Amino acid sequence: MLRSGLQYQPFCDMIHITPHGGYGGMVMSEHHHPHTETKNVLNRISRAAGHLESIKRMVEEGRDCGDVLIQLAAVRSAINNIGKIILADHMEHCIAEAVEHGDREALDRFNEAIAQFLK
Repeated sequence: MLRSGLQYQPFCDMIHITPHGGYGGMVMSEHHHPHTETKNVLNRISRAAGHLESIKRMVEEGRDCGDVLIQLAAVRSAINNIGKIILADHMEHCIAEAVEHGDREALDRFNEAIAQFLK
């Protein structure tokens, strides 16, 4: 359960398309997978958001630009590390299943996500 009272939804959903009726003879069904790093990811996101808020205050207070840039670099590094954790967890759970089932579309989406992440 998240602080806001909302229940956690996995950060990865696999969508399998099966030939059982539906639009164009295809049905889409979502499969949620457990992720071992969910709590770790959420904690890291909260810390990075807090750090970013403190940087906002630094800018509002007119703090030294060099100090602000150093802190921004720290947040960027934290966000990149969160992405690496999500990437590894996604590969271990979702992509492993996609490979087992020959789900080329999931692999293509994964490649697109990696390309965006690495920009």
